Amino acid sequence: MRVTQMMLSQSSLRHINNGYTNLGKIQDQLATGKKITRASQDPVVAMKGMRYRTQVTEIEQFKRNLGEVYNWMEAADAALDQGTQALMRIRELATQAANDSNNKEERANIAKEIKQLREHLESLANTKNGNKYIFNGTDTTNAPIKGSETMDRGLNVLAEMNADQLQAMDVVYDGKMFKHVGINEDGQLIFQAVSQQEPAYGDDDFDERAVQLIIDLEGNEVSFSEPNKSFDPANPASQEVLRKNVRTSDVIVSNKNAVSTNGQNVEVELIKGVSIPVNINPGNVFNNGLFGDIIRLEKALEDGSLSGSDMTGYIDNIFKHIDNFVAERAELGARVNRVEMIETRLMHQEVTANRIMSDNEDADMEKVIIDLMMQENVHRAALGAGARIIQPSLMDFLR
Repeated sequence: MRVTQMMLSQSSLRHINNGYTNLGKIQDQLATGKKITRASQDPVVAMKGMRYRTQVTEIEQFKRNLGEVYNWMEAADAALDQGTQALMRIRELATQAANDSNNKEERANIAKEIKQLREHLESLANTKNGNKYIFNGTDTTNAPIKGSETMDRGLNVLAEMNADQLQAMDVVYDGKMFKHVGINEDGQLIFQAVSQQEPAYGDDDFDERAVQLIIDLEGNEVSFSEPNKSFDPANPASQEVLRKNVRTSDVIVSNKNAVSTNGQNVEVELIKGVSIPVNINPGNVFNNGLFGDIIRLEKALEDGSLSGSDMTGYIDNIFKHIDNFVAERAELGARVNRVEMIETRLMHQEVTANRIMSDNEDADMEKVIIDLMMQENVHRAALGAGARIIQPSLMDFLR
């Protein structure tokens, strides 16, 4: 086969052009630090890179979620801590007031401080994290407590209500919440303890087993009855059912929605497939029972006829609410510990994901520099060889 000058020139130019292409590819790697700049250069690397980048992006989002969770839990823990301190102060004041050396005016002054502490607890129940209320379940845009006026409606308001409206009311007495279950044959309102699931109103043994309040609005009287836990059938003198009359001012009537009852969890995904509830159930701490017992204590202190021994029951009720706060804070602390372990796991996953992504798409800079120097030498050699292969023509002499 005859090799012409034109064939030599075209071959030389083609090789020089390929050298430029290789040189450009290496320079792209050097400038970007990546093995490829277009998916067409290596579809396998591009496909794996998309998957690895998705994983890294997910981890980054989970880390942002962690920040939100910590903010929420820290706000809840701080509110519970302040609430516990407020209740301990109320207990301290109640214990101080139980001393019969205090006169009526001194107890009234103690009641004023307790009222301020109750209002402080109301503000704690309305704590916000950013623009979200943290003690209102999933309804984070509305305050759990809209006003204290619905926490003490008074007994007389019950006389104006029908059966459906009575169902929307809570009655608080002696650390217990009661719900309306019916009206007896004497026209008295029957309220049963919310915590008691049975017996139901109308059962044959309801009067013997039910923890109930009987409210006679016409006579403005309230009585309380419950089974006697220490009843001895062998002792006829012992009573099977304990009944007593209750001061009307010692019974607090409030709207069920005076304090939020939304106990739905607000969950945040912290790792793929694992969601953690960041809020606490407000019904376990901030509820009508808590505020009702504090209002009962205020009214008891304003009543000059009570003795120091009569205050014991109020102090015990405050102790129960303190225990509820402590228990809820302990449960929150356990969740914080789990979140910290998840954070450690995410940090390890982030390092691994970034390393895998780097191995897949990052260029080996030392190798790229060596390849660039070699390609430059090859390119210079190609230019030199081309200059020798392409022979001078008549046109070169006519210039």
